[in-house]
Amino acid sequence: MLMSLKVLLPFQVFTETGGVSRIVAETHQGSFGLLPHRLDCVAALPPGILVYETDAGEAFLAVDEGVLVKTGLEVLVSVRRAIAGKDLARLRDLVEQEFLTLDEQAQNVRSVMAKLESGIIRRLVGFHHG
Repeated sequence: MLMSLKVLLPFQVFTETGGVSRIVAETHQGSFGLLPHRLDCVAALPPGILVYETDAGEAFLAVDEGVLVKTGLEVLVSVRRAIAGKDLARLRDLVEQEFLTLDEQAQNVRSVMAKLESGIIRRLVGFHHG
């Protein structure tokens, strides 16, 4: 009894792999492993490295934030971006450079949007009371 792993991006299936004997994922609380007999679970994933093992050996994926869902022998990972690679150090660098930098930019955009929204609300309240 082996697991199947499907990694989804917003507009496509990144990879679909059968015969997976174990998966190691990172969460905000640390890394955890999935084996075929483990109970079903859901985990929020920060940008990091996802490792899975098949008969062909270990495979590494750099993943952006998303969610992992295990139901039975099926594991579904839905993330914004993913990069496959064999060089773990290079993938770790990509996560730090690309994924985390873009997260900072997204936070800055959200902050600016919140300021704009609060300014519009203040003006609407001013019109209502004026």
